Amino acid sequence: MSAHAALNPGVRRREVFGWAMYDFANSGYTTVVLTAVFNAYFVSTVAGGKDWATLAWTLALAASYAIVMVAGPIVGAWADAHAAKKRALLLSTVGCVAGTAALALVGPGDVALAVALLIVSNVAYSMGENLTASFLPELARPAAVGKVSGWGWSLGYVGGLLALGLGLAWVMGADARGSTSAQAVPGTMLITAAVFAAASAFTFVLLRERAVPVPASEAASHALARLARTARQALAYRDLIAVFACGTCYQAGVATVIALSAIYAEQVMGFGMKETILLILAVNVTAGIGAFGFGYAQDRLGKVPALRFTLWAWIAMVAVAWGATTTTQFWVAANLAGLAMGSSQSAGRALVAYFAPPARTGEFFGLWGTATRLASILGPVTYGLVTWVTGGNHRLAIACTGVFFIAALGFLTQVDEGRGREAAVAA
Repeated sequence: MSAHAALNPGVRRREVFGWAMYDFANSGYTTVVLTAVFNAYFVSTVAGGKDWATLAWTLALAASYAIVMVAGPIVGAWADAHAAKKRALLLSTVGCVAGTAALALVGPGDVALAVALLIVSNVAYSMGENLTASFLPELARPAAVGKVSGWGWSLGYVGGLLALGLGLAWVMGADARGSTSAQAVPGTMLITAAVFAAASAFTFVLLRERAVPVPASEAASHALARLARTARQALAYRDLIAVFACGTCYQAGVATVIALSAIYAEQVMGFGMKETILLILAVNVTAGIGAFGFGYAQDRLGKVPALRFTLWAWIAMVAVAWGATTTTQFWVAANLAGLAMGSSQSAGRALVAYFAPPARTGEFFGLWGTATRLASILGPVTYGLVTWVTGGNHRLAIACTGVFFIAALGFLTQVDEGRGREAAVAA
């Protein structure tokens, strides 16, 4: 299927490029703030390496995701009712860019400030992630949502590479400026915010708002009414609900890897900040390859079988990371995680787009956001609690993470791809 044939009538390729550029823009936030730089900086420098530092980081993330769990579906349904998904996306973008730039103010001992700004920036990021995903069914034909989703995710990892590469250059130049790697971290926050702002401009210039607003007299109550109707009709979307349950489980594992991989590398494998950034750079390359390649595999093999394969890859990654005693072994585990991350993230988004009723994509991606943010609480907090209770046993914590991927495989057995699509069309 050609690129043009993958798109809905009236959708131009430059518009899809604009949509995919949002993945490019926001990936720097997850890569630099949540995965590679600021999380390790928070534990080692802001919190001074205290025993409670990892748990504090995970609880701060949990607080932000709890807010998104409540607000995400409401904002999505409101955006559908008012044909305002693009407007809501702009507000969330401004919030995340400003919050990320403000993290440059955080120094040693500023735990409360770091937590507050992390919550603000991550809530805004998560809202934007839900909203941009809700445009996918408007752009791609049902048979090609996996491919188009993969385009976005793979371009996103390029954005993550750019932001992290610029950050690495800044950190590596710290000695020449007469400072240290830790003192260079605030500068990487400004770089990340600037990349986000500049790249997302393509989205707001090229992406169209296609939703049709409901009558003004009904708009005030429409969002909550839609959510109430969805709750009453839950059994009609049994396959989508199973996807939500599966996503909650495997995204718990994914969120743990995103939030804690740099901490694991430093605390268990003895990596320094420069080595950790280089590792995450390589992982972004493999993640981009996984997202792009599996985008095509989903549409050819089926979205459910493709997702099942990635879950087995995650389980293999956990096993290798748990047993790794050398740098080489850990690099293998990290790149397995990259391949699985790109493909599983893209596969989940594509399945929701395939099963969501076309006129209610904002609402259903808000619910998907609730499922994934619940996961982002369960996974990292479980990891943080295990390390706290065991006095810093990160190996046991990563082994516990594998349980989430096993549970996800169980829920995936309940998903019937054809039946789920029929329910979406019937709605």
